[in-house]
Amino acid sequence: MTIAIYRKYRPKRLEDLLGQEHIVEILKNAARHDKLAHAYLFYGPRGTGKTTAARLIAKIANCETRQTEAVFRQKGEPCNKCSRCLEIDAGKALDVIEIDAASNRGIDEIRNLKEGIKLSPTSYKYKVFIIDEAHQLTKEAFNALLKTLEEPPAHAILILATTEYEKVPPTITSRTQQFHFKKLAIEEIVKKLKRIVGEEKLRVADDALELIAAAAEGSLRDAESLLDQLTSLEENIELKSVEKIIGKVGFIRTAELADLILNSNLTGALDYLTKIDEMGYNLTDLNKELIHYIRRALSLSIDPRLETLFKKELTARELEQLKKHGALINPNKHIKLLKSLIRAYGEMRYSPFAVVPLEIAIIENLQQ
Repeated sequence: MTIAIYRKYRPKRLEDLLGQEHIVEILKNAARHDKLAHAYLFYGPRGTGKTTAARLIAKIANCETRQTEAVFRQKGEPCNKCSRCLEIDAGKALDVIEIDAASNRGIDEIRNLKEGIKLSPTSYKYKVFIIDEAHQLTKEAFNALLKTLEEPPAHAILILATTEYEKVPPTITSRTQQFHFKKLAIEEIVKKLKRIVGEEKLRVADDALELIAAAAEGSLRDAESLLDQLTSLEENIELKSVEKIIGKVGFIRTAELADLILNSNLTGALDYLTKIDEMGYNLTDLNKELIHYIRRALSLSIDPRLETLFKKELTARELEQLKKHGALINPNKHIKLLKSLIRAYGEMRYSPFAVVPLEIAIIENLQQ
């Protein structure tokens, strides 16, 4: 069976963890000085490296090379060559226990964890428990976990991972070291996808990679999974292939529609919208992308310093296009346009005639 791309290219070292430099530096320093904590809470959007980081801590804590070679220990990384590192990578380590709280959320499972954590590791230095989707645990399960987090055995490390930090009780968070995983910038995702494409000898157009990265909304795993899906369907991946699969209009088409609207070309905008509709694209998503595009152009026209922030969300070519449109912005006029588009978006989500609210919003704001 073919290994999924996101599994095949999962980071094997902390420094390979994209977009989380602040976390990487802290964990590497802790590893160098043998000061790994006994309880961590990793939180942030899906696909940003939380579970991967947890497995890396499990490797660092148990790596044989680190335990025998003081010089190597100063790297703050696992060796990825010893039997323990290889077993953890393969998911065969008996002393690294992963629990999916989404399906094991009750008090009985946590009681089993409490009993299991008391037992010494079978062959490793540390027993590592990784609780994924920790926010799914019941109130009773959290209460049962409290004592273990407060006084864990010396041989145990607990790592909780969640996408919904606010659902984890303060009594739990206060007993852990907390790390916030950020969404990845488009350019970071594109860079990783290009490396995968090169190593796998795939043929994927650059603008197709950019749309894959944008569609992933900051999740590297989602981007890798989408790339995997596309390359299993077609040998040469072009922009239109990605648009067809995800039903989303790419940046170029959104920018073209925005250009017509910002230049008050009503006839051109309606014709363009009709063509997009006939091609079968999701018009609700198109309006969502249009709102984001004009919002960025408006913000950039008011505060050019936001260019630094937008560099994380857009490619260099996209940013140049956005800056040109920012010069066309009339705040009073286009704030009204944005409000109309947002209202249309709410109506489109429940209308059998999705194109109509968007057309009306454009006509209302462009008609002289």
